[in-house]
Amino acid sequence: MALLHLFCAFFKVGLFAIGGAYSFLPLMQKEVVESHKWMDEDEFSHIVGMVELFPGAISIKFATYTGYKVAGVPGAIVANVANLLPPVLFMTVASLLYLRYGGVPAVKGALAMVRCAVIAMLIAIAIKLAQTHVPLSLKAVPVLVASFLLLTLTKIHPALVIIGAALYGGLVR
Repeated sequence: MALLHLFCAFFKVGLFAIGGAYSFLPLMQKEVVESHKWMDEDEFSHIVGMVELFPGAISIKFATYTGYKVAGVPGAIVANVANLLPPVLFMTVASLLYLRYGGVPAVKGALAMVRCAVIAMLIAIAIKLAQTHVPLSLKAVPVLVASFLLLTLTKIHPALVIIGAALYGGLVR
């Protein structure tokens, strides 16, 4: 039964996580924390940080962690297959359609508005994470400020910012 629940939860995330990368976080939080209670808010925020440390798609790493926690290796496999199935199917169909109709103004307009909605979702989850999960202390302020400035004003790779923040956090605790 756990595998079926994992499949349904991650299929839902894969189906509705439009925009990629961080757009899935509100959906993931709803499924793994609120609906199924596979982890609490604190663990969720730790896993958000942990998945940033490793290469690859964030949703795959989240599916792997959650699936493994719930049902071991079979759970990790089921969660990932369910997570990947909707985007693979959608992208196959969308690729065919975009190659044919991508220049149509209505298609361009629809895609532009989807980007706006995704930006709003990212801002909302950032605010929610900051309100409930970021240990706002004097130690955190330099990381928040330096990370923001480095990512907006330089071409530094985000992985270096993440590694730097982890090193700083490990040293300053």
